[in-house]
Parts: sequence; structure tokens; C-alpha cells
Amino acid sequence: MAGHGQHVDPWAEVDFDEIQDQTCLEVDDIKVLFNCFQLFDSKHQDYLLADDIDEVMRAMGFRPTATELAALIEEIDEDGSGAIEFGEFAQLCAKFLVEDPDPGTMQAELKQAFRVFDKAGTGFITIVQFRGIIAEVDKNLTEEDLDDIIAEINEDGSRTMDFEVFCEMMM
Repeated sequence: MAGHGQHVDPWAEVDFDEIQDQTCLEVDDIKVLFNCFQLFDSKHQDYLLADDIDEVMRAMGFRPTATELAALIEEIDEDGSGAIEFGEFAQLCAKFLVEDPDPGTMQAELKQAFRVFDKAGTGFITIVQFRGIIAEVDKNLTEEDLDDIIAEINEDGSRTMDFEVFCEMMM
């Protein structure tokens, strides 16, 4: 039989690395989304219409408001075609799958990070230390951006910041 024994890779057309970079989703999650995408792409056009996305999202258990959905589609349908390709679809779903941690969890993680820099346990870190932290967290910041952020924080001239201010700046 012709073709017998040849294995067809169902994921051949999925660029997992690119989608992971854009969404922070795991490969297994991307595979599930691809299967959903194919189910809804009943005409096998390799895209879904933006007009149908609300129905698709609801079928998958997501409940975006009309406003949220319109904003997300505008953000994700980069070429404005109204045709949502799989990569765009994955980004859209990721907005609902990759949840922001709750504020309590976030604050606990920030407290741990703060303690690393507040070695003496004074309840303060220096502005120089904070500048290093934000430069590390956001590599796109220029020296001028960093100077502006530091100037805003250091209004009192103390050259230090406490945990509360640190949290405000990081959240």
C-alpha cells in the first residue's frame, strides 16, 4: 500500500518555539489549542474569522466581555485582516490561560526578593540596588529611563526605599 508506514507529524505546521515566546504556554497547552483551532476551522482555511472568535472562546469556557474581546482581537490581529491565524489564536487564548498571580502571592515573592537585597534587615534598600533590579528585570530600559524612575522614587533625597514603595514600583 502506498504511504503505509509513513508517519505524518500532526504538529509539523506549528512553530512551538515562536508561540512559546509569545505566550509562555507549555507545548502540551499549545497542542490542545491547535486541536481546538482545527475543530473550529471546519473549512480548513488555517484561520478563524474575528467575528466567530466570541463563539469559539465561549465554547472553550472563556467568558470575555464584548469590550475585552474587541480590544484583544485588535491587539492580536496584527495585520487587521479579520482572519485569526493559529499563532494569533494561541496568543488570544493565552490571555485567559496564563493568569496573573494573585496580589498575595505576588507580595510574598516581592518580600523574598526584597530580603535578598536588604541583607542587614533594615527594612530599606538603596536606590542603587533598586536601579540594578529594574535594569535586570527590563533590559529595554535606557540609562535615561532608569534615571527618570530613580528621580521619581527618590523625591525625599534619602537614596533608600522601603518595602511598600518597592512593591508599588514592582507591581
